[in-house]
Amino acid sequence: MVNGNHLLFLFGIVMLVVGALMLVPRKPPAAGERKPDARTCGFTALVASGVGIASGFFGIGGGFLIVPGLILATGMPMINAVGSSLLAVGTFGLATAVNYTLSGFVDWQVATEFIAGGVLGGMSGRALANRLACRKNSLDRAFVAIIFVVAAYMLCRTGQSLFS
Repeated sequence: MVNGNHLLFLFGIVMLVVGALMLVPRKPPAAGERKPDARTCGFTALVASGVGIASGFFGIGGGFLIVPGLILATGMPMINAVGSSLLAVGTFGLATAVNYTLSGFVDWQVATEFIAGGVLGGMSGRALANRLACRKNSLDRAFVAIIFVVAAYMLCRTGQSLFS
């Protein structure tokens, strides 16, 4: 119901806002991560619902939004949020992949190439993330830089068609 270019432009703006919010210095809680009590679980469920709504509206996988959502809701370190996000997205993806496979909608040659590239890239990315996690805020800054680059690309690409 929403024009695709408008949707992508709006998502680019959302990416800029999320990136900017991630740059705001956070005072770490005295006890580190929040305890998994009823209040934290309720807040996490609320944030997860917001991520799900945004994922459905924008038609994205949600991984980009899960990481800042986990940090906001639980106070966990970036490296833990990335790992938790990947597990969640991988689980959703596996369920969807099985469904598409059973329906006959998989191009196996292309899928195999992407899986191989994804596994190699994932192993390299994990090594880099572990190295960056040891340096204060390096992983956070790298994540935000990627968000800003992708957002700028989306805004330029869709803005040209919207405003010309």
